[in-house]
Amino acid sequence: METPNPCCWLILLLQMSPFNGHLQATESSTLKPNVIFIMADDEGTVDLGCYGSKDLHTPHLDALAARGVRFTQFYAGAPICSPSRACFLTGRYPVHTGLTTNAGGKNGLPGSEVTIAEVFEAAGYATAHLGKWHLGLLKEMSPNAQGFDYSFGFMEGCIDSYSHFYYWSGPNRHDLWRNGVEVFEPGQYFPDLMLREATAFMEKERAKPFFIYYALNTPHYPYMGEVKWLEYFKGLPYPRNLYAAYLASQDERIGKLLAKVDALGLRERTIVVFQSDNGHSTEERAHFGGGSAGEYRGAKFSFFEGGIRVPAIVSWLGKLQQNETRGQMAHGADWLPTLAELCGVKLPDVKLDGRSLVPVLKSSAAPSPHDVLHWQTSDGHTTTWAVRESDWKLISNGRDTSPGVLPPVRIPRFLANLKDDPGERTNLENQHPEIVQHLTRLHDQILSSQ
Repeated sequence: METPNPCCWLILLLQMSPFNGHLQATESSTLKPNVIFIMADDEGTVDLGCYGSKDLHTPHLDALAARGVRFTQFYAGAPICSPSRACFLTGRYPVHTGLTTNAGGKNGLPGSEVTIAEVFEAAGYATAHLGKWHLGLLKEMSPNAQGFDYSFGFMEGCIDSYSHFYYWSGPNRHDLWRNGVEVFEPGQYFPDLMLREATAFMEKERAKPFFIYYALNTPHYPYMGEVKWLEYFKGLPYPRNLYAAYLASQDERIGKLLAKVDALGLRERTIVVFQSDNGHSTEERAHFGGGSAGEYRGAKFSFFEGGIRVPAIVSWLGKLQQNETRGQMAHGADWLPTLAELCGVKLPDVKLDGRSLVPVLKSSAAPSPHDVLHWQTSDGHTTTWAVRESDWKLISNGRDTSPGVLPPVRIPRFLANLKDDPGERTNLENQHPEIVQHLTRLHDQILSSQ
């Protein structure tokens, strides 16, 4: 028997290495991993079985966590949709992207911002946006102008899943588009349309690497779970039953999406990421609740943990660890540098607030890449911000949107030690004025740095 060449053993070891994606990517574009980034809409902090929920049905996302790494201190870029999504797409804090409110009219993510889609497109990837956009209605803010070769979905903040109309202040309007051209599919369940579009895109682009931004409209209101799931959850109290049915409908489609990845033989070549854009909604349109933040205070619109601490999972079979959790602080801006490193893609020549999580994915003992995290939003009348450094977190001009708090309570300043008080029940502002001053200075420094 011929003795193998030592170089062959080296190549074999490199191929078996859990973190050799960036090495393989330099050899051939066909060996670069695909990326499917799944973003849920208004899903609560603990609203998956793998996060401890006992009354929900989420087997497919639970299975994704079992085949990957699940974060327990992962933060969205904002407690509202548009700034959070802009943060993921750019790897930059909302105050640095220029989008600190929900997009609408002429307001949106500036076309000058470099998105993750543009980064991956420049590296030879086919790129697709499927689902919700909510990052601006102007042409230069559209998905096709922001690096997506293909786009199918709606441009506003939410739609009826069957009529595809955006119901807000009148006149109500139809909102379904393919590459900037309005299309009509009345009566077709939007989660099924997303699945159809993703399937067709993967089949077409399977021979080259692809990047899919799978931007769900679930479980954002209006709650429109399928009849079978409404029946399944009829024993749950209102409005948890409505929310649970919509979440189960979401999970079922995610299962079908990942089954298609398997059927195409692409699972080991595909990085799958799941994250919610912010916490669950307690708005009237959401029946004043339905989701859960568990022990955490707050919900959507709030800088308390329930508004910004979100479920986040990443899986890459054969390359990343499986069935592990990470408690390090991580942030929505981190996905761009993380995925770029895993895929061997060159980072843009802009200042990023995100940091690569690859060391954390490699080892539970690795430190968080962040000493400080920052958030800021504005509703046009008031500005709210928060800073976290280590276990200390300061919220300025915040509000509590927890279920049952009506109207939401405004809080001028709130200082918490998350290690001692993860539920943020005790305001330590008066006990530690020096920490308040220090965190305020950090906020000012971040605002001045672009």
